[in-house]
Amino acid sequence: MIILTGYVHLKPEDVNEFVEDIRKITSSTRAEKGCLFYNIVVEDAIAGRIVAIERWQDQASLNDHLGTPEMTAFFDKWMNRLKSDVMKYDAANERSLMD
Repeated sequence: MIILTGYVHLKPEDVNEFVEDIRKITSSTRAEKGCLFYNIVVEDAIAGRIVAIERWQDQASLNDHLGTPEMTAFFDKWMNRLKSDVMKYDAANERSLMD
């Protein structure tokens, strides 16, 4: 499993537009093969800080997602307007919280 998590940093005036653009792609992303979890949370709108959390079945599923026309358009619009410290982790031995 692949886990992506970290912060996206935006200008505060861009937060609402960014969130709206994410909402436009959320349903289709969650329906993609291999998407196990996909969400963002506005942690501090005044500071422009957003938490990103994703889980993917495997790297191939993530690659397919990143290559979709929706994601290409999203990155074209936003990559020069944000700073990101979202990192990717390989996870094994998944189990419930209490195990």
